[in-house]
Amino acid sequence: MKTLAVLLAVGAVALAVVSNHAQAQTFSTLYDFGSPSDGTNGTFPNCLIVGTDGNLYGTAAGGGTNGSGTAFKLTTEGTFTLIHTFCNTIVCPGAPEEPNGLVQGTDGILYGTTSLGGANNEGAVFKLTTQGTFSTLYSFCTLTNCLDGSTPKVPLILGSDGNFYGTTTGGGSNDEGTVFRITPQGTLTTIYEIPNSLAVGAITQVPIYQGSDSNFYGISDTGGTEGDGLVFQLTSQGTFTAIYNFCTATNTENPCADGSSPLAPLIEVGGNLYGTTRGGGLGANGTVFSMPLDGLPAGSLIPFASFCNGGCASGEGQDPTSALVFGSDSNFYGTTSRVEGLFQLTPEGALTMIHDFCTVTNGGNDCVDGAIETDHPAAAIVQGHDGKLYGVTDEGGLKGDGVVFKLDMGLGPIGPTCTYSINPTNITFAARGGSDAVAVTAPDGCTWDAQSNNGFITITSGSNGTGSGYVEYSVAANTNSTAQIGTMTIADQTFTITESGTSSTGGCAFTVTPATIALTSKGGSKSVSVKVKDKTCAWTAISNDPFITITSGSSGTGGGKVAFSVPGNTNGTTLSGTMTIAGETVTVNQAAGGCTFKLSPKSGKLKATGGSATIKVSPNFSDCDWTATTTDSFITITSGASGMGKGTVTYSVPANTNTTPVSGSITIGGQTFTVTQAGAK
Repeated sequence: MKTLAVLLAVGAVALAVVSNHAQAQTFSTLYDFGSPSDGTNGTFPNCLIVGTDGNLYGTAAGGGTNGSGTAFKLTTEGTFTLIHTFCNTIVCPGAPEEPNGLVQGTDGILYGTTSLGGANNEGAVFKLTTQGTFSTLYSFCTLTNCLDGSTPKVPLILGSDGNFYGTTTGGGSNDEGTVFRITPQGTLTTIYEIPNSLAVGAITQVPIYQGSDSNFYGISDTGGTEGDGLVFQLTSQGTFTAIYNFCTATNTENPCADGSSPLAPLIEVGGNLYGTTRGGGLGANGTVFSMPLDGLPAGSLIPFASFCNGGCASGEGQDPTSALVFGSDSNFYGTTSRVEGLFQLTPEGALTMIHDFCTVTNGGNDCVDGAIETDHPAAAIVQGHDGKLYGVTDEGGLKGDGVVFKLDMGLGPIGPTCTYSINPTNITFAARGGSDAVAVTAPDGCTWDAQSNNGFITITSGSNGTGSGYVEYSVAANTNSTAQIGTMTIADQTFTITESGTSSTGGCAFTVTPATIALTSKGGSKSVSVKVKDKTCAWTAISNDPFITITSGSSGTGGGKVAFSVPGNTNGTTLSGTMTIAGETVTVNQAAGGCTFKLSPKSGKLKATGGSATIKVSPNFSDCDWTATTTDSFITITSGASGMGKGTVTYSVPANTNTTPVSGSITIGGQTFTVTQAGAK
C-alpha cells in the first residue's frame, strides 16, 4: 500500500484558502418544505437530480400524508408537483417507505430504494414515472436469512451497462450488507457480501461510484488500517481492494494531515477521482483530495485543499459531507455541515465560501435559508440545464423541514448530452413521387431541425423539434427520364431520397388497405396489405402513436404486409392514432376501455381459530395496476399489496376470542372483498 504521492508538509502543496465571497452570485430559496405547514409535500429532503426534461426531481425522507416520505418534481422556476406519497406498512402493508433518493434510467423512468417497507419490511427498490406511476421492483430479504441484503440507505447509481447498482446495510451471509446489481426489470444479483471486518468498515453507508474504467469506487468513514476510513475499489466481479487508508500521513502539528472520516461520495473529473473528508487535513477540519484512476489500485492520494487551514475565520465552513459537483465553469462546488455553507473550489485549490446558511432569520427561526445535518452524507448540489446550481438542505426553512435552493453563479446554459438517430436513413420513390415520414430519436430537451437540400423535396411538418419526433415530407413527380437523388439533413444526419425517372417501368403506385381499422378496447393484432406493380419499389412503415406497435413489415420492396398490435385500452376514452405506410396514412381507432377487476372467491369466511387465505385478482388487461388495502385492524395483508395484471393477495386474521362473529373488508382494484370470521364457541 503506497503512502501519499505528495508530501503533506506545510508548503508542499500551495493551497489558497479565501474567506471572502467569490464572483458575483445570487442565492435564493426555490422551495420551502415548511409550506404547506402540515408536511404533506414532504419533510427533510435528501436527494435532488436533474431530469432529462430539465426539471428537478427528488425525494423527502419524511412527511407526506402517511409520514413515510414523498417524491417530487420541481421546475427551475419553483413550481412544485408532488408525484408520489410513500405509505407506511401499517396503512399499506408491503408498500415501500422512507425513500433514499432517485436516479433516472435510460428509459426515462426514475428508480430508487427505500430503507423500510416492501413485502418483508426490510426495504425495497421501486420505479416511478415522472407522471407518478409507481411500482415496487424488488423487496429485500426475499431469500432465506436475507442473503439478498436488507435495509438499503443510499440511492442507486446507473451503471454503464444500463443496470442499477446499490448497497444494503444488512443481510448477506455475514449480515453486514451487500453490493448488488438490479436490472430495470427487477432481477437482482449480489456482487459482493460485506465481511465482518474492521479493516473494511461501513462501506455501504455512502453511494458507490462507477469510474470510466468500469470499476466501482467508494469510501467508508470508519475502518481501514487506522480506523479513520478508507477508499476502496470493487470490480464488477466482486473483487474488493482497499486502495487508501486515511490518517496514515501525520506530523506533530497536523495529525491525520491526509484527512479522516470521509462521508461524501466520490466523483470523477479528467481521469481523477475527487472526494472530501470531514476531519483531518492541515486545518484539522476536513479536506478535498484526488486520486488518479491511472495506476489504481496502487493507492496514491493527492491533497487538494484543507478547510480552515491556519484557523477558521468567521463564517468559514468546515466538515464537508456532500459529493462535489464539477461546474461548467471548471470549478468544484460543495457544502459543509459545520458552520453550514456553500463553497467554491478552483482547479488550482483556491477555496472560497460563497454562502453561509442560517443567515436569514424569521422570528425565532434563524435558519430560514436552510441547514445541514452532520451525521450522514448530505445531498449533492446539481447543475441544471440553465447553468444554475441547485441543492437541498435537510433542515432549516420556515418550519425546519428543509428547503430547495438555487445558486446563480452567472453560468450559461449547459443542456443535456444530445445524441440523435433517424429511421429510415434512405428511401426510393417512383417517378410519380409521394410522401412519407422519418422518425427522429433524441433525448428529452435536445433540439434539432430538418432541412431539404433539393427543390423536389418539401418538408411538410417537423422542420424542427425537441426530443423524439417525426419529419414528414413530400417528393414532387420526376418529369425527367433519368432518376434523381436528393437529401435532407435531419438532426445533423443525412437522409437520402432516390426517385426513379419516367423511363422506369411500372412506377410505384402503392395501394394500402385497409385505410381505417377499428379495434375493441381489448386491443389485438391486425395487418395492412401493401400492393404495387413494380416489385423494385421500396417502402417503409412507421407508427406515429406510441400505443400502436409495428411487429413486422417495417419496410419492404414490392408487395407485402405490415403487422401491428395494440394493447388493451386502460383509459376510459377512445384512442385514435395513425401509421404511415408506403406514404399513405392508415388510421387506427380503439374503443374506450378502462381497468376492471374480478376477484375469486368473491368473499372469504374463516373459522374462529383464524388463519390465512388467498384471493385471485384477474384484470381485464395485463397492464392494469392494482393495490390491496384494508382499514380493518384484524385483517393483515401478508403479500400482494400491489401488482400489475393477474396476481394474488394473501391475508390472515388472528383467532377471534369473542363469541360474536367479526366482519371486515379488503379493497382490491376498486372491488370490495368481504372477510367474515366466526365467533368463538
